[in-house]
Parts: sequence; structure tokens; C-alpha cells
Amino acid sequence: MGIACIDIDTMIDFYTSVFNLVLTDKGPGNTFPYMLAFLSANPSQHHQLAMAQSRPAGTPSTVMQLSFKVDTLDDLREARRRALDKGATKMRGLNHGNAISIYFMDPEDNTVEVYLDTPWYVAQPHGDPLDLDHADADIWRETEAIVRADPTFKPVDQWSREVFG
Repeated sequence: MGIACIDIDTMIDFYTSVFNLVLTDKGPGNTFPYMLAFLSANPSQHHQLAMAQSRPAGTPSTVMQLSFKVDTLDDLREARRRALDKGATKMRGLNHGNAISIYFMDPEDNTVEVYLDTPWYVAQPHGDPLDLDHADADIWRETEAIVRADPTFKPVDQWSREVFG
């Protein structure tokens, strides 16, 4: 994905600090006349996130959301801590049933989601409040109760076979 930035250095600092992305390249574009930066979490990929310092100050973000996947509830909590430490605002948690997510605004008011998949499917959109300060077992128990009460519930493996064949 690529995003237009106001202050590319602030954004590089935020995304490398919060998500451990590595700055792989940075420089002025030749055919695209803006400062560009490329960040990656994968040593075999040049970038997963590209940024261009091409957004005029004072203009609103046009990003619907940037989403980052994590593997555990502790990873989700750590992303929350790092994001808040780096100035993220409007932090909130949502339990989608098929994913457990936090949402926040980055330094340039782009919406960021960090999520953990669950083994269940329920039709989306779906969002119940989420308190990451609860114990893991309580979060998983509550999530399972929420999804099993939904008439669209099914195991994610079944949903995947039905959708993708």
C-alpha cells in the first residue's frame, strides 16, 4: 500500500517504531517529484508500505484504513502500547468475532487497524466492545460466546471452503 504524507520523517519514525518495519529506501522520485520512503517487514520484499511526502498540510486523510495482522493478544497489546507511546490517538478496541482489533489514528490522522484472526466466522460488519486489559482466557471465552450466538456463525475453515472452494 502507499500513502501520501505531510511529514515523511514523522511517519517513518511512527511505522518503524510501532510495527518494526525497516526503512529499505528513501529519496526523491525522478518521475514522481516527491520524497519517497519504502518500508518492509520481510527481508525478501523491498516494501509493503510506500510513502510519498505529497499531501499538503491541512488536508484530510483519504486513507480508509491501514491494517496490520498480529499473531497473539500480547502482540495486539504491544502494538497498542507502542502506538500510544508514539502519539497515536482515538485508540479503541473492537471484537469483530472473526478478528479481534484495535483502531487508532496515526500522527497524520490515518486510521490504522491492528488485528488478530480468530478461528470463527460471522458476517461482517460486526463489532462489539473489546477490553484488552481482560485476561486472554476471558477475551477468548467472550468472543466464542459472541460468535456462537450469531446466526451467521461457522468455523473459519468452513467459511473459507465455501468462499474459495
